[in-house]
Amino acid sequence: MRWTVPNILTVLRLLAAPGLAVMFLYFNRPYADWFALILFVSAALTDWIDGHLARSWKQVTRLGTMLDPIADKAMVVIALMVIVGYSSMSPWLVLPATVILFREVFVSGLREYLGDTAGTLRVTTLAKWKTTAQMVAIAVLFSQGVFEHYFGMSVFGMDPAMVRDILAGQVEDLHGLWWKYRGMAWTGHLGIWLLWLAAALTLLSGADYFVKAVPYLKDDR
Repeated sequence: MRWTVPNILTVLRLLAAPGLAVMFLYFNRPYADWFALILFVSAALTDWIDGHLARSWKQVTRLGTMLDPIADKAMVVIALMVIVGYSSMSPWLVLPATVILFREVFVSGLREYLGDTAGTLRVTTLAKWKTTAQMVAIAVLFSQGVFEHYFGMSVFGMDPAMVRDILAGQVEDLHGLWWKYRGMAWTGHLGIWLLWLAAALTLLSGADYFVKAVPYLKDDR
C-alpha cells in the first residue's frame, strides 16, 4: 500500500465520517452544528482534492480507488442519520434519506456479489453528480441547523405575538430575528429540495448500475 498525499486525504475523510455524530455527543448546540458543518464541508472538499491530486501526480492507487467511494458513502450515511435524528423524523427528510440509503446498500451488495466482474459498475458521471448533490444538500441542511438554533435562542421566553410582530416589521428587530428566521427558512427549504434532487439522481444511478449488472445475474451464464 502506498501512503500518498491523496490516499492520506481519503483516509482522513473516512475518519471524519464518524466525527460528525461525535460532534453532537460531546458539544452543545450551536457549537455541534458549526463543528459538524465545518468538518463536513472540509471533508467534502477533499473528495475533489484527493482525486485531482491523484490524477495530476499520477498517484492513482488500488488503496485510494477502494477507499474513496467507501469514505463518500460513510460521510453521507452518517450525516443523514444525524440530520434525520435531529429533525424529529420529518417525512420530507426521511423519505429521500431512505431512498439514498437503500441505493447505497443495494449497489454495494451488487458489487460484492459480482466480485471480479464488479468493474462493470465503474463510477459514472451520473453517480458523481449524485454524490455532489448529496454533499451540497447535506451541507445546506447542517447550516439550517445553525440558523434554527440561533433563532430558537433569540426567541426563548419571548411572547409568540411579539415574535410575529417583529417578523412582520411592526416592532423594531433588536435581536436580528428576521435574518435568523429567513436564514432558517431558506436553508431548510433549499436543503430539502436539494436532498430530493439527490434522491432522484441516486435512483437513476442505482437503476443504471442494476441494468449493467443484469447480464451477470442470469442463471444460464
